[in-house]
Amino acid sequence: MGLVPCCLIFALLISATGSADASIHVYDRDPFREVGNAYLLSGGSEGIVASRTAAPLPADNAARSSIDDGRSYIRFDNITFWRSKDAADQHQEMEHSTGLIQVIIFEAVDRDNIGGSPYGGQRSICCTPDLAKLEGCKQGEVIRIPSAININWPIVLNVQFNGNYLSTHMDNKVVYISKTGMYNLFFISCDPTLKGLTMSGKTMWKNPDGYLPGRMAPLMKFYVIMALAYVLLSLIWFSQYVRYWKDILQLQHCITAVIALGLFETTLWYFEYAHFNNTGTRPLGITTWVVTVGALRRTLSRLLILCVSMGYGVVRPTLGGLTIKVLLLGVTYFLASELLNITEYVGTINDVAGRARVFLVLPDALLDAFLILWIFTSLSRTLDQLQAKRSSVKLDIYRKFSNVLAVTVIASVAWIGFEVYFKATDPFNERWQGAWMINAFWDILAYVLLCAICYLWAPSQSSQRYAYSDEMGDESDDDEAQSLCKGSPKGDISLVKQDRKEKNGESADVSDLEDEMEEDKRE
Repeated sequence: MGLVPCCLIFALLISATGSADASIHVYDRDPFREVGNAYLLSGGSEGIVASRTAAPLPADNAARSSIDDGRSYIRFDNITFWRSKDAADQHQEMEHSTGLIQVIIFEAVDRDNIGGSPYGGQRSICCTPDLAKLEGCKQGEVIRIPSAININWPIVLNVQFNGNYLSTHMDNKVVYISKTGMYNLFFISCDPTLKGLTMSGKTMWKNPDGYLPGRMAPLMKFYVIMALAYVLLSLIWFSQYVRYWKDILQLQHCITAVIALGLFETTLWYFEYAHFNNTGTRPLGITTWVVTVGALRRTLSRLLILCVSMGYGVVRPTLGGLTIKVLLLGVTYFLASELLNITEYVGTINDVAGRARVFLVLPDALLDAFLILWIFTSLSRTLDQLQAKRSSVKLDIYRKFSNVLAVTVIASVAWIGFEVYFKATDPFNERWQGAWMINAFWDILAYVLLCAICYLWAPSQSSQRYAYSDEMGDESDDDEAQSLCKGSPKGDISLVKQDRKEKNGESADVSDLEDEMEEDKRE
């Protein structure tokens, strides 16, 4: 990627950056499900930021041709309810109010204001005869207790079936949001004759600056920053890469691929969120591409760390008999990561994670645990080999690499513990404004680890000269240290000594290669 196109792309990214917080929910004959004594359909759950400008009361929102910027709202558009023919046939054509559906909007902190319990037993959504006597609610309707902060909340909108019609339409309404919080929308019917109820239409959840859900809003700016960080890393890496391109190792080609994929992924994430913010819907194509690139980047990153730990390109020329096992593990991890990310991101617009993700996280986590075990086992063996060969420079590099990996694993375990605590203590997503950090941490950690690998295995003029060579003795080790540390082009002495070793120690090299092959077979 050239410098000029790169600058143009990221100038566009910065100029288009803005905050955003909500989305569009589409319903296509979605069925109501039976929950206790009610029929219920979840319309969405999102964090919404309060309007920046004063908004009229909900009663004034019936008809509106345009919506001013700076206002947060939930808008109902072309909502249609359908009941079964059997339910419609129970009524006459001229009857009124032959079935009630109630639209409930409430903030997560007011969740206890919906429903009630007559004698401390199971909570009931709809008013029962006992609750009507105890709490004064109206039998056959949703129990609503006014909020202590605003008596107009929770919002309840009524929609009636008339006569023996199969369907009824809800007026297009707008409910303004004047308080920042996690909001829930439910369509509820307490009428037992409305079993089999379905709904079509859409609701538009919008914050002052766009349609992006509140939990995702900070990520749009975050990925701009991450993309710029990858640009900086790529400029530094590629400058060295071009400068010493004749001495580049296969390992360094892999590092280049990971950097390129990281830059591509963060750029795609930004455009995915920007499209979501502007339109209210997730672009299926871009989202699928970005999760695929992300799965590929994570897979190559893990395989890169595994190969480095095995000494590939530095201690040994090939992986030998382990190549097939490494590739098989890579394919398995890619498929598991791809499936998890597609389930989590493609088409998802709610701020609440689906239940399917809980099951898909397990194979991904098990593969990560297996990779960590294999990486540290291989790294320990590589350190032992370097120590036996008295290769102090490479040994020092690998010790630094092992320290970086150890810190990374400790940080990962600590963050997983924090993530579990965060989600366990926030079942209703009331801390949604800080939830973006959960995902952001892993991207930052991956970037820091990649920077450490780039630093330890940066391209230099001595890369090829000592790649997987067999150094023995203190004298050759001194020459290697001088060449690697100083980077002097005058390496005549070391080259002569290397040639002499190649002529006089050919049998030792063959024996060493046979030992590595036997080790690969054992693994």
